[in-house]
Amino acid sequence: MAIRHIQHILRSHPSSDGDGVKIQRVHGFDNAAFSPFLMVDELKSDQAADYIGGFPPHPHRGIETLTYMLRGHFQHQDHLGNKGELKDGGAQWMSAGKGVIHSEMPIMADGQLHGFQIWINLPANKKMLPAQYHDFQSDVITEKQLNEQNLIRVIAGDLTIDGDTLTGPLQDTGVPTTIADWRAAAGEQLNSCLNPDFQAMLYVYQGAVSIEGRHAKAGELVMLTAGEGLAITATEDTGLLLLSGTPINEPVAHYGPFVMNTMEEIEQAIRDYQTGQLTD
Repeated sequence: MAIRHIQHILRSHPSSDGDGVKIQRVHGFDNAAFSPFLMVDELKSDQAADYIGGFPPHPHRGIETLTYMLRGHFQHQDHLGNKGELKDGGAQWMSAGKGVIHSEMPIMADGQLHGFQIWINLPANKKMLPAQYHDFQSDVITEKQLNEQNLIRVIAGDLTIDGDTLTGPLQDTGVPTTIADWRAAAGEQLNSCLNPDFQAMLYVYQGAVSIEGRHAKAGELVMLTAGEGLAITATEDTGLLLLSGTPINEPVAHYGPFVMNTMEEIEQAIRDYQTGQLTD
């Protein structure tokens, strides 16, 4: 079995989005090795002023978003009438398809807010399909307690650990993906098997890890080499997201909330939004 190694490490950087919401961001719109993922935003704060304006109504076309909350709530509302409020440990998935207009509001719980929004690209043949939305509260996220200090939660797709395949509740992403959350004490290990056709990366949100002798720490996104096996050791009390999926080998054209294959399609999306036809 080929073992995955660290190929490259990207450091997240401070940014803001929506109505001034403060985030840590790492993106790969122009990086084929990132595919099918486009961007990872981390929302973490104990100050309400960092996010009080939320994300007022705005459009999307051509992508999916997956929001996952460790702590705090996250409200969603869209033009289709979908409404949802994530609570601690929950996730929500939206496929914008040909067009969606939605608003989002993070809400602190017990003085804490910590979550993520992940942008996932759609292949060309799915970019103009109808929009979809689904939320998954914490009690439906697939969990396995490997021991008292070692927990894996599978949100999307399938992940094999010690011969046991765990299946997450989200199975409808535009291309096959596996998305999981690993939390472990220092010295604990995760030994897993990933689809060898998937590209894979990790976002470390707490602590530090070692992979085949190389190290990464909180706030870093680790891009992994090709392979099947993945062995991670927590060198501190650690939390990380595992993101893997089938790469989409197509051109990427990006402008604000729109991700298409050509700039002509981006210009059409802007016209459609300006003329009220984005969601028709």
